Amino acid sequence: MAERMLKFVSTPQRTPDKRPAEARAHDWDEIYRAFSAERAAEQASRCSQCGVPFCQVHCPLGNNIPDWLKLTAEGRLEEAYEVAAATNTFPEICGRVCPQDRLCEGHCVIEKGFASVTIGAVERYITDTAWEKGWVKPPKPSRELPYSVGIIGAGPAGLAAAERLRRKGYAVHVYDRYDRVGGLMIYGIPNFKLEKAVVLRRWRQFEDGGIVFHLGCTVGKDVSLAELRARHDAVLIATGVYKARDIGGPGAGLAGIVPALEYLTASNRKGLGDTAPGFDDGRLNAAGKRVVVIGGGDTAMDCVRTAIRQGAASVTCLYRRDRANMPGSVREVNHAEEEGVRFVWLASPEAFLGDGHVRAVRAVRMHLGLPDATGRQQVEPIPGSSFTLEADLVIKALGFDPEDLPTLFNEPSLAVTRWGTIKVDHRTMMTSLPGVFAAGDIVRGASLVVWAIRDGRDAAAEMHAWIAAHAGARPALAVAAE
Repeated sequence: MAERMLKFVSTPQRTPDKRPAEARAHDWDEIYRAFSAERAAEQASRCSQCGVPFCQVHCPLGNNIPDWLKLTAEGRLEEAYEVAAATNTFPEICGRVCPQDRLCEGHCVIEKGFASVTIGAVERYITDTAWEKGWVKPPKPSRELPYSVGIIGAGPAGLAAAERLRRKGYAVHVYDRYDRVGGLMIYGIPNFKLEKAVVLRRWRQFEDGGIVFHLGCTVGKDVSLAELRARHDAVLIATGVYKARDIGGPGAGLAGIVPALEYLTASNRKGLGDTAPGFDDGRLNAAGKRVVVIGGGDTAMDCVRTAIRQGAASVTCLYRRDRANMPGSVREVNHAEEEGVRFVWLASPEAFLGDGHVRAVRAVRMHLGLPDATGRQQVEPIPGSSFTLEADLVIKALGFDPEDLPTLFNEPSLAVTRWGTIKVDHRTMMTSLPGVFAAGDIVRGASLVVWAIRDGRDAAAEMHAWIAAHAGARPALAVAAE
């Protein structure tokens, strides 16, 4: 009802209660407490129900945000969940890890002067309630189709495609080299941002829906892409990008300089109760160490905040641009500062010092120059501005590049771009191999979980259309395609 909405003029923005930094810096629990039903409804009622919802326009999934905010304000939570789940395979995950300040909330039309609606927190509340009430159901189809699909990669893109295709009735087989489902959601994102139980319950639910997972299976080693193409009617490549970008310079090969994902994976495995050799022997454990993290994205923020929780003696983030040009979430930077991370802006490493093991980073001050072709300002070193930061552990969080999949898969005809990502027809998402599609970071480069979900859902629709077009007059699929 209209009277339940437009409360932004009388009701201030209130996020869920955030645990004090001195408490949360010593555990791995999520930092925000849950909304109460009353608080969630109150904050949802601040939505202006505008005619052109820019929050929805700037959501990669096109989520019907004003609709489920209105339903939440009216206490109609089951309907709110159905609306949220209609466009998003994992709303409970996006509510936790999406950089809402750069996406939906950052484009809320009441943001100027009244502070945006707390969209992410309400989304999390809706879906956590849905799980508690049993409203979230396995992806079981109304009828089975006589076709199967193979999906390489159990990250967000692969899982989103698997869920959509299973609901249509396909036999879905997901192949992943890791021992758990979730990809970077399990091994890359720390618990204080995304508790692992939130991801693992989706794994169990998808298995209950009939999706088959082949874990510890490396395509190109345990099974070839050619075998998968022969086994399935269509194949999706959704491997993500995992190869760390490196940094050169004198001393770059010293011990104690490690890639971000290796560091985060060891920490997450330890939290899951696994044996974590790099952590257990101290190499990937920040306890008692002076830590320097190089980079300014969300992965860098995950690293600095992980190091704080591991008991580092000091944690410094070194980034070559300023705060305003940082690619990571502003909220994450604020959280990190509250927890004791020191940021050194406009500085870049030029050498690593030590005798066998890193003991310091020599950095140089930078200044922002003229914009490049993309409009982003270039950075240039300031002569004579070098300084030194003591360090026992240096973590490189410089981004990720794709692995050489044509070689790994032994498929030289699998075309790639000049950046090494899989080349696809962007209208159909098909690769250079007929019946083989690709989605997620392996196509667009390292990006957000929400974009991977969008790509996976789009790829599922294109795979379904392609199989329908190549299946001949087989009635089961013809009915499903209607």
